Amino acid sequence: MLLDEALDALAIRPVGRYVDCTFGRGGHSAAILARLGPEGRLLAIDRDPQAVAVGRAWRDPRFAIAHARFSELDAVLDAHGLAQLDGVLLDLGVSSPQLDDPARGFSFRDDGPLDMRMDPTRGSSARDWLLRATADDIAKVVKDYGEERFAVQIADAVVARRRQAGEQALRTTGELAALVAGVVRRRGRAQPGKDPATRTFQALRIHVNQELEELAIVLGKAVARLAPGGRLVVISFHSLEDRMVKQFIAHEAGRDAARDPVTGAPRDAAAPRLRAIGKVLPRAARAAGGGARGRARLANPRARSAVMRVAERS
Repeated sequence: MLLDEALDALAIRPVGRYVDCTFGRGGHSAAILARLGPEGRLLAIDRDPQAVAVGRAWRDPRFAIAHARFSELDAVLDAHGLAQLDGVLLDLGVSSPQLDDPARGFSFRDDGPLDMRMDPTRGSSARDWLLRATADDIAKVVKDYGEERFAVQIADAVVARRRQAGEQALRTTGELAALVAGVVRRRGRAQPGKDPATRTFQALRIHVNQELEELAIVLGKAVARLAPGGRLVVISFHSLEDRMVKQFIAHEAGRDAARDPVTGAPRDAAAPRLRAIGKVLPRAARAAGGGARGRARLANPRARSAVMRVAERS
């Protein structure tokens, strides 16, 4: 996603040290390696064992991959002897292979087990959580992370299904999607061209994987490891993620520092850690790239919501 723009934003140096915090199937990592020289180094991280298995099959002495969460960045860097970095890339959200595999339970389009864990070896599945959560907790997650106006009604429907079906309830993505669609359509508020279950599935995925909590942790850890002039590049697909990244960069760039009322100069002696470079949207990418290639990016529904923010270590 935004491949060329992300590479340009990283300002890759042939001898640099870089981390791709979301390896996926290696698209960004392969492109970074193509710009690195023999002395360069790339460390990839992913919490999905299937993605890690793909990376471990690569044979490149400049490359290594670790099975880890964002919050484990410090430990992973220490284990690989990387004290400072020249760039960190985060391509947030769910990957296409995860969405395309019904067995992973991310998609409402193909029926599969209601799992949604990016790392199926850790934590509770979406179904496990839904079977034990209160109606209030379910409604809060669906409202806060999915911005779903019918969160309370959806939560009530989930609890009612549990009472009705017991241990057989909510086994598949199809069952949950149909349950949510029934709630939304009964109120005549289904959005044309958008599945009624979209917001609920998004909310559950974010909650199950603690995505916002992990993002908050990794942003601070990444900046602490960046060398002067190093770049932080974050691609997000959800307004909550983008807001968090935007506010983090602004804060680290000194926006929140107390200022002299006359001169406007920051009163805090501590220098800002970041300098905001800017953001890139898919529409801007199309204008820059032009032609069929740009149109193809916008044809991908995931690409249409992408926002890339870039900052440089002071």
